[in-house]
Amino acid sequence: MHAHAETHLDQSITGRFKYAILLTSLTLVAELAGGIWTNSLALLSDAAHVFLDLFALLLSLGAIKLASYPVSDTRTFGWHRTEVFASFINGSTVFLIAGIICYEAVERMMQPQAVKSLEMLIIAAVGLAMNLLSAGALHSHSHDDLNVHSAFLHVIGDAAASVGVIVGGIIMYFTNWYLLDAIISVGIGFIIFWGSWRVIRESVHILLEGVPRGIDIKQVAFAMQEVKGVAEVHHLNVWTICSHIIALSAHVVVPDCSNSEQDEILRKIEEKLFQHFHISHTTLQVESARCTEAQGAKQFRHRPRAASLAHAHAHPHQHPHGTCQGHHHGHDHDHAH
Repeated sequence: MHAHAETHLDQSITGRFKYAILLTSLTLVAELAGGIWTNSLALLSDAAHVFLDLFALLLSLGAIKLASYPVSDTRTFGWHRTEVFASFINGSTVFLIAGIICYEAVERMMQPQAVKSLEMLIIAAVGLAMNLLSAGALHSHSHDDLNVHSAFLHVIGDAAASVGVIVGGIIMYFTNWYLLDAIISVGIGFIIFWGSWRVIRESVHILLEGVPRGIDIKQVAFAMQEVKGVAEVHHLNVWTICSHIIALSAHVVVPDCSNSEQDEILRKIEEKLFQHFHISHTTLQVESARCTEAQGAKQFRHRPRAASLAHAHAHPHQHPHGTCQGHHHGHDHDHAH
C-alpha cells in the first residue's frame, strides 16, 4: 500500500472516530438527564457506561494522532505502540464496566425500584439509535485495526445495554416486573466480559512481542527458503509493532553469491513476505555459511554490560554464545503499510 493510501486510511479512521465521539456525547447528555428525570437507575448506569466509552473513543483518537509523529533518536519505532497500549486500556475499562453492570444488577435484584417506564423506553431508544450510528461508522475498520476494534466493542456494549433497557422498559410498562431489568443487565455484563477479554488478550500478546495471530513462523521460514539461492533461515523473529505493521528479523544463509545477487535474493524475500504474510518491516542479515547455533528463533540471553566486563578485566573469561562464520551482509527494508 502506498503512502497516499496509508494517509487516506488514517484520515478515514480519524473522521469516523470524530463522528462516533459526537454521537456518544449526545447519548451521554440524553441518558444522564433522562435518568435523573425518570428516576431510572438503569439509564444512569448506562450513562456512566457511555461516559467511559466516550473516554475510550477520545483515547483511541489520541493514539492515532500520536502514531503519526515521526521517529526520533529516542523512539526509533515512533509512537505506533501507543495504539496497542490504548487498546489495552480500552479493553480493561470495558472489563471494569461489565463488573459494574453485574454489581448494579445484583443490587436491583435485591431491591427493585419503580421507574417511569415509558419515558425510560423513549430515551433508551434514542440512545440505541445513536449507538447504532456510531457502530456503523466504526465497523468498516474494526476488523483490521485493533484500536478501532476495541472502540467498536465499547459502542456495541452500549447498544446492547440500550436494547436491554428497551426490552426491560416495555415489559415493566405492562407488567411492573422490575426484576427483569436486573436479569437482562447480567446477560449484557457477560457479553461485555467476553469481548473485553479478547481485546486485552490480543493487546497483551502484542506488547509481549508475540508472533502475530494467524502467522505460523515455520511457514514463514519455509516461504523464505523457497526463494532460489537461500540455503537456510535461522534466528527468525516475527512480531507486531501495531495493527498495521508486522516486523521480521532473520539471518539468511546465501552461499557463494556476489553482493548484487544477494541484494536480488533479499528483494525477492521481502516481496514474498509482504504478499503472503503482510510483513512490511524486515531486517535481514545475509551470511555465507551456517551459524553454530540451532535453527529457529534466536534465543535471548542475559549478559553482563560492557562496564561490568571492563571492571572484571583482571579476570578474563569467555561468554558462551553462538558464532557465525563467513561473510555478513545486513539489509533493512520497510514497506509502506
